[in-house]
Amino acid sequence: MAPVKSIGEVPKVLPIIPTRNNRVLLPGIVIRLQIGRKETTYLCDQLWLQHARNPNTIVGCVPLKPRVEVPKPPGKDGSTPLASVHTVPALSGTRFTRPPRAGSAPTQNGDDGRRPVDEAELFGWGVAARIINFKKNIASETKLTGGKYTVTLEGISRFKVEKYTKITPYYEAAITEYPEADLEKNDTELQAIILNLRTSGHELANVLSQLQLPSTVLSQLRQMLDSTPAGQLADLFASMIDLSMDEKLQILEMVDTKARISRTLELLTRQVQVLKISQKLQTTVESKLGKKQREFFLRQQLDAIKKELGESDDGEEDEVADLGTRISDAKLPEEASKAANRELRRLKRMNPSMAEYQVVRTYLEWLSELPWETHTEDVMDIARARQQLDEDHFGLEKVKIRILEYLAVRKLKQDLKGPILCFIGPPGVGKTSLGKSLANALGRKFHRISLGGVRDEAEIRGHRRTYIGALPGRIVQGMRRCGVNNPVVLLDEIDKLGHDSRGDPSSALLEVLDPEQNSSFTDHYMNVAFDLSNVLFVATANDGDTIPGPLLDRMEVIRIPGYTFDEKLHIAERHLLPKQIRGHGLDESSVQIPSDVLLKVATGYTREAGVRSLEREIGAVCRALAVELADSREKPGTIFEPVVDMGRLERILGPERYDDEVAERSNIPGVVTGLAWTASGAGGLLFIEATQMPGHGVLHLTGKLGDVIKESAQIALTWVRANAHKLGLSKAGVSVIDGQDIHIHLPAGAIPKDGPSAGITIVTSLVSLLSHRPVRDHTAMTGEVTLRGLVLPVGGVKEKVLAAHRGGIRRIILPFRNANDLSEVPANVRDEIEFVFAKTVDDVLQAAFDEPPLLEVTQSPEREMQPAAGISSDTASHVYLRSSL
Repeated sequence: MAPVKSIGEVPKVLPIIPTRNNRVLLPGIVIRLQIGRKETTYLCDQLWLQHARNPNTIVGCVPLKPRVEVPKPPGKDGSTPLASVHTVPALSGTRFTRPPRAGSAPTQNGDDGRRPVDEAELFGWGVAARIINFKKNIASETKLTGGKYTVTLEGISRFKVEKYTKITPYYEAAITEYPEADLEKNDTELQAIILNLRTSGHELANVLSQLQLPSTVLSQLRQMLDSTPAGQLADLFASMIDLSMDEKLQILEMVDTKARISRTLELLTRQVQVLKISQKLQTTVESKLGKKQREFFLRQQLDAIKKELGESDDGEEDEVADLGTRISDAKLPEEASKAANRELRRLKRMNPSMAEYQVVRTYLEWLSELPWETHTEDVMDIARARQQLDEDHFGLEKVKIRILEYLAVRKLKQDLKGPILCFIGPPGVGKTSLGKSLANALGRKFHRISLGGVRDEAEIRGHRRTYIGALPGRIVQGMRRCGVNNPVVLLDEIDKLGHDSRGDPSSALLEVLDPEQNSSFTDHYMNVAFDLSNVLFVATANDGDTIPGPLLDRMEVIRIPGYTFDEKLHIAERHLLPKQIRGHGLDESSVQIPSDVLLKVATGYTREAGVRSLEREIGAVCRALAVELADSREKPGTIFEPVVDMGRLERILGPERYDDEVAERSNIPGVVTGLAWTASGAGGLLFIEATQMPGHGVLHLTGKLGDVIKESAQIALTWVRANAHKLGLSKAGVSVIDGQDIHIHLPAGAIPKDGPSAGITIVTSLVSLLSHRPVRDHTAMTGEVTLRGLVLPVGGVKEKVLAAHRGGIRRIILPFRNANDLSEVPANVRDEIEFVFAKTVDDVLQAAFDEPPLLEVTQSPEREMQPAAGISSDTASHVYLRSSL
């Protein structure tokens, strides 16, 4: 029994929750209610919001008056009242069962829980209670319990209902509280009654100990007998022992503590005697019953228990018949129908008490609830689908085109199998939300399966039914939740699958994601084929390199690069800002952020490929405005300004977090800006620093470098030494690094770096160091270099260019053979960046320096650069090409 805690004054007017089924809440007692009645559900909808703000929400619990009680006569066969077992609220949430008193009243005769409660049915007394746990049931729980909410209440104090101030849509009553009064310590008669009450409580504990109750429960009960105040102890016993509804209501309305303790002592003494007699009769009867008779007796007890708990049904035969009906209505294919009928025949022959009975029954329920034939009709309106995609996402043209292609072909060919798409891109670019938008555009249901960290093959294929607690895999579970056989299923984070001794989940996905095989996907638990060919699978990943080759080969990969600042601005205006305004309880008139301020948030306070950090920063601005708006409403005369300018933005978010780091490093000889492609699929800037010191011609490399990039550094140094005289870095026959050591470092030393694309950047860094000339401002480069000085193409050009644009780069040197890759770069980015295409290192050096160090070499005609495909020759020059794509 929880002690009554003081939580402040009980309000004079309380919302009323009627309690039925002979349940009466007393002070200090904890009770759990399933709320399903219409008017009480409406009250809980209001209390749900109030409880979120104030956990100490107080309500009133008033029981219903008892209806006509039908006494249950003793059985002609001499059966004892032990055929009914009541549940007793025990200690610390534990519950134990005990035989009830003979002739106890049945549960609320004729009340089916759906008829509205009349005011005349409510008792005149109740208990103020604090909500200690408030849970909104999910659909399956609501179907099982019949209640939308599960509310746990702790009684505080008695009250008398003076009048009902509100009847619809729920009851509200004006009350008079009667808190627990202090006992008179000098009253010898009262002290004697309390002593007898505690003594009878110990007798009850001794009798219960023979019913094989947990020793911890009994020890806790005995401790409470000596430490709990007498008034609360009386309420505890009244809630534990078997009482009629009239007796419970009598205890509830007893405000006089002495009278209540005396009455409870009488009832407790009676209950202890009944338990002793019942236990004696039970022992006598069990000694005379044979095995068959004992089994029959236990079944009769079980039926009585179910009736008393309100769990009675039409019997196991009706359940089996209901399962048969559901299976026939499910329209199972031939193989599944044979398996279902076979298991159904086994179930009919089984005893319900057998452990395997529940296993077979659960299996048949899964078979009957899977959507074998149920499906949704696709929306074939291509114009509507295009509008839906454009409303949900800005840009992402390749993805939208692929979805519209599928719709168009599906419209022409009805039996088209669903494609297996895989969106690969950095975090925050909208891969998951794109799957939801795809489902909305097609008019299909959507289900998401998170695969991050999944290591067990059974998570995909399910457990075999021979294991305890076996269940189908996530694929079949998702189909059951959707209720249709053609949903859009999103396999999120497919690149983060693990594997261990329990199997390889990625191998299990090979069958799921193969259009030629998934029409007969077999889950280990179901052990029958299920058709997944109508499902539209969409996978998401950050890094395609970690996806096993055979699995990646089964999917159609669509790469989603990062957003440009212009795209981020449109996304912020159309999606992020309205979402944050609604999420912070504001309206559009309360938050006005101009486009230039939003652009400053994107450029000065974030540096990412996606928009998650941008959304967080916008949320911070909205929170600050919400505080100012609340203050202005509380303080009359204060004027709230909804417009956010640059100065106000800096006061809210602080100084800019990202400055022009490229400009700071550009005037230092030996420091060059390169371009990298990160493992998450986003591009990034890579600074390369070189310095020299007296030594013996040794090359030092630091920055957690891989073998490939180390080899690129060796090639770069070799080429510089071989061409040092032509570059004017040394005299003929003299090594450029005689008596000198070279140290090359790539900052962010904790981050691993590898790949060949830093070759020309390292060469430029060495030439800049040895010639003491800095590289041009806001210039970056990428490309692989050979010993002969050729510049080879690299990958990830689009992502690198976008990263350079975000970092403030205005001039990029690329391999000549990568010129066609710029067709994927947004036009506004190409217009703001000057692109130089190089075939050899000589071209790179001429473009990288304001005064090229090529002192003794000129451009040869056979090596003269030509415009790339798709680029007008009018825009080409001898040294660099300005993009005109």
